[in-house]
Amino acid sequence: MTNRIAFQGALGAYSHEACIAYRPDMEPFPCQTFGDVLRAVRDSDAELAMLPVENSSYGRVADSHRLLPESGLHIVDECFIRVKISLMANSGAKLESIKSVRAHLVLLPQAQQFLDKHNIRADTAADSAGAAAKLAISKKLDEGVLASKLAAETYGLDILAQDIEDYVHNTTRFLVMSRAPNLERRGNDKLMTTFVFQVRNIPAALYKAMGGFATNGVNMTKLESYMVGGSFTATQFYADIEGHPDDKNVARALEELSYFTDSLSILGVYPTDKNRY
Repeated sequence: MTNRIAFQGALGAYSHEACIAYRPDMEPFPCQTFGDVLRAVRDSDAELAMLPVENSSYGRVADSHRLLPESGLHIVDECFIRVKISLMANSGAKLESIKSVRAHLVLLPQAQQFLDKHNIRADTAADSAGAAAKLAISKKLDEGVLASKLAAETYGLDILAQDIEDYVHNTTRFLVMSRAPNLERRGNDKLMTTFVFQVRNIPAALYKAMGGFATNGVNMTKLESYMVGGSFTATQFYADIEGHPDDKNVARALEELSYFTDSLSILGVYPTDKNRY
């Protein structure tokens, strides 16, 4: 088994930063798309996958989130990374000379106040770290990139401004995925269980399905819907709850849930990240 952890983007991406924070002993394995990340683990080209699923400022990362139910992989951990945005440019450039910056579509709005203040135009890029790599080759002095400090270090760019994100709480949640589940209790931290389910086609099915969690004192921290088979009727849901499936109250809640669902699949059981709360 290769000692690699796969992520989407170029070296220097925030996902690369998450890989280093989570498992500095593993070799980061960059992939072009989120699908490629999951495929790398399924094909044993990597041991783990690091997948961003939500950001405190931007919301759900839809492109990765939609792949979770059918990924064939299992969530074994979560990782929270503070998104600290740096404006970087080629050596010799000055902040006042920067006319435009490039970054991923998700990142640009997170530094909008800074860009407006300095009258800098925002242009989208497929990948922020990839944009940093291209800027380093171009040698241009009137263009910049918004990306992580790691990207500047990776491609030899100067940081003209740092920590320019609009909100100091700006954080991305990542899920760590593996070919095999890990249902063992690990450490003394709280545990999370993530699952997907499809409600039966009966009146108030979702309301009834959720009742068991309330009556058994199980805290549900996330509930989101998926389109299934191209239908606009939301029948599949993704949920995060606190606890382990073997906990008595969780087991009772899941049993009650089964009465109102056509399918239920646990995606992972894992400790909460220390930065969750």
